[in-house]
Amino acid sequence: MTSPPEQNPEHRRRAPRQKSFLRGMDYFNNRRSSFDCLIRDITPEGARLVFSSSVSTPDVIELYIPQKEQTLSARVMWRHGEEIGLSFAQAAAAPDQPAEAGDLAQRVARLEAEIATLKRVVKKLKIDGDPDSDAA
Repeated sequence: MTSPPEQNPEHRRRAPRQKSFLRGMDYFNNRRSSFDCLIRDITPEGARLVFSSSVSTPDVIELYIPQKEQTLSARVMWRHGEEIGLSFAQAAAAPDQPAEAGDLAQRVARLEAEIATLKRVVKKLKIDGDPDSDAA
């Protein structure tokens, strides 16, 4: 892993950073594990994520951005305390892969993330609601 871009003067981006304050969810371990995060900078090629505490994620994750209803495959490029820098997989995707296959994979990943979110909401409603109620 390399150091964060602020500490590595040789690091140059192809696109300027866009400051953001988006909520995100990192999925890994075949979507069995996840962490909430805050997306502080984002470009078409990658992002900088901030966590509430130091986390241990694998080198390859999926980043779900609920506000954009978007799921992106990413590789961790650097780690520094509670922050990680990502490079998105589609930025380096093979040019011979048909666009439809990538679109379908993104749609499936987005729908899987939505299902996981809905399951959490239903579970929370069951916990918060009347224990005798079978609604949801």
